Amino acid sequence: MLAVQQLEAGYGESVILREVTLKVKPGQVVCLLGRNGVGKTTLMKSIMGVLKARRGAVSYKGTDLTKQAPGRRAKSGIGYVPQGREIFGQLTVYENLLLGLEASREKERTVPEEAIAKFPVLKTMYGRRGGDLSGGQQQQLAFARALASRPEVLLLDEPCEGIQPSIVDDIRDVIRSIKVDGQTAILLVEQSLEFVKSVGDYFYVLDKGAVVWEGGLESLSDDVIKKYLTV
Repeated sequence: MLAVQQLEAGYGESVILREVTLKVKPGQVVCLLGRNGVGKTTLMKSIMGVLKARRGAVSYKGTDLTKQAPGRRAKSGIGYVPQGREIFGQLTVYENLLLGLEASREKERTVPEEAIAKFPVLKTMYGRRGGDLSGGQQQQLAFARALASRPEVLLLDEPCEGIQPSIVDDIRDVIRSIKVDGQTAILLVEQSLEFVKSVGDYFYVLDKGAVVWEGGLESLSDDVIKKYLTV
C-alpha cells in the first residue's frame, strides 16, 4: 500500500533521516516509535511531500510519489493529521471539514457521514470557529477532516499529544474501528507505548534518523523498549 525506500531528508545542511525503509500493508496499523528528536515527524512530512526527499523513494500502490506535490499525494488517497493539528482557527468547524474534501478523488461537496459519525460531538459545533475549540476537540476536527476525503492510508502524527484522557480513549476507539473496517491503513506516530500496543499490528523504531528495529507486537520486548524508547 505505502512503501518508503532508502529515504534521506533533512533541513538546510542537516540530515535527519538516513536511508529509512518501511512499508504499510492494506488494513494495517503500523506504529512508528522513538524518542523525541529522532526524525518521526520529519518522516511523516517527507511521506506527505511537505518536506522534499533528498534521496530514496516514496511509493503508493505501486506509483512513485517522490517528486509529486503534497496535494497530488493527498488526492491519490493519503490522509494526514499533522502534529499540532493545524486546523484553521478563523474558519468554522464545518468549513474546516469542507476543506478536507479538497483531497477527495470523487469531487464530493458534502462531508461524508462516516467521517462525522466517528466524532459525533462535532455535529453540535458546526457553527463554532475552530480556534474556539479545546485542544482535544481540535484534534477530533483534524482527524475528521482527514477522513472526509476517504483516504486509503492515514498518517497520524501524535494524535494524543496534550489532550484529555477521555478524548484519547475516543481516538483509540476510532483507530480500532478503522482497523476493523479494513478499508484504511494507518501509519501512527505516538509516544505512549500503552496506546500503540493497544492498536498496532507492526512496529518500527527510529533512532538518530534510522530504522533500528522492526517487528510485531510479540517481538517488542523489554530489551528493545529499554534500549531505544526509555528516556
